[in-house]
Amino acid sequence: MQELKMYLELHKNEEIHFSEIVNILKQYDGEIFSEAIRLIPKDILGDVALELPDRYFDDMVTSLEAKDLVEAVKELESDDQVDFMQELKEHDEAMASEVFEKLDKNDQKEIRLLESYAENEAGSYMQVEVFTATEEEIVSEVIKRFSELKKSNVLENVHNLFITAKNSVLLYSIDLDDLLTFDFSKTFEENIEDSKEHFEPIVSVDSDDIKTVVNSFKEYNLYVMPIVTKEGKLIGRITSDDIHDIVNEQATEQMYHLAGLDDEVEEDEEIFKAGKKRASWLGVNLITAIFASVIIGLFSDILNEIVALAILMPIVASMGGNAGTQTLTVVVRQLTLGDISSDDAKRIIFKEVSISLLNGLLFAIIIGIIASLWFDVESLGYVIAFSMLINLLLAGFFGAMIPLFLEKIKVDPAIGSTVILTTVTDVVGFFSFLGLATIIL
Repeated sequence: MQELKMYLELHKNEEIHFSEIVNILKQYDGEIFSEAIRLIPKDILGDVALELPDRYFDDMVTSLEAKDLVEAVKELESDDQVDFMQELKEHDEAMASEVFEKLDKNDQKEIRLLESYAENEAGSYMQVEVFTATEEEIVSEVIKRFSELKKSNVLENVHNLFITAKNSVLLYSIDLDDLLTFDFSKTFEENIEDSKEHFEPIVSVDSDDIKTVVNSFKEYNLYVMPIVTKEGKLIGRITSDDIHDIVNEQATEQMYHLAGLDDEVEEDEEIFKAGKKRASWLGVNLITAIFASVIIGLFSDILNEIVALAILMPIVASMGGNAGTQTLTVVVRQLTLGDISSDDAKRIIFKEVSISLLNGLLFAIIIGIIASLWFDVESLGYVIAFSMLINLLLAGFFGAMIPLFLEKIKVDPAIGSTVILTTVTDVVGFFSFLGLATIIL
């Protein structure tokens, strides 16, 4: 803990960035962590808590009093306040209620507003702190007001000035660098008219899916997006740092789902809970593995006669599984990034099947030659070559088809795709290889 004390002492007269403190705190646990967290300045305590891995949150809550947590929440922006309170509620509901009751009415109102949106809606990710002005205001007066708000730390990460009508309907979104070109003695209405430029905001209705907002940030290279109601009234904004966090969360969630895992459960420290969730997917996998074994059992006679088939059989299934996983990963990722439209199914399937066909031909020739020379049976080379071609071809088809179908029926394409694909490639691989062996050999 000496390192933390030295760091805080060294930077006591400077603005401290919470990420550096987080890196130090990760080295501590138990009683040392409890003592260290009490040393953190309350104005950055909330940011530190949200940046730390979830396993530290419970220790932080038990180490601090309600008044400390209240101060921490007050210093956060509205979207981070909601994240903090939701996290606190999961760890200690009674403490969360106590902290919420001690917040001022305005903070309570903002938290309730953001919590009223569904998790996939843009409104649940927005900040209500926005810098606005009306058309009739003089530029110099607004700049003076902005300076005062900035000095008092009421506003952070301001990239745009939002111009609204008197009824709060959003009219324009002006970059701060464009603002510098205005005549400060005139109103915004006069400046916009004189410049002959059209400052049209890219807006999102508050009920829009957050994926749409993420894709808009990427497509238009945005720093901030205003969030409006269906009537066009400005209610908040989403900034690029929020989008960065969302993208990271989606990527983590996607990786876990492809492996049949739950990201929330895996971040939990409860071993039994995580083990139970993993066991459910392993159980599904066991059933599919038994199904594949049943297929093998149908050809037990020829396996007993030709030992070489048992040696070569895993190669076909393994190559099919890997080829299918490659296709599956590419398609799921492109669906997540919005690179595939609803009308793209035929193009994607054709592309992936074509790639699988080319690789299938290449590796069919290679393994066919190897098998023929290895066991000195020419017909065995034909069997495994044809089987390899069939399995890779179908692996490419189903690797693209499965996530596209799941997306079509509004199911996360990452969930269960791997288990389904593995079953298909194993069954097709074993059946085609042993079936062709029965016919040809």
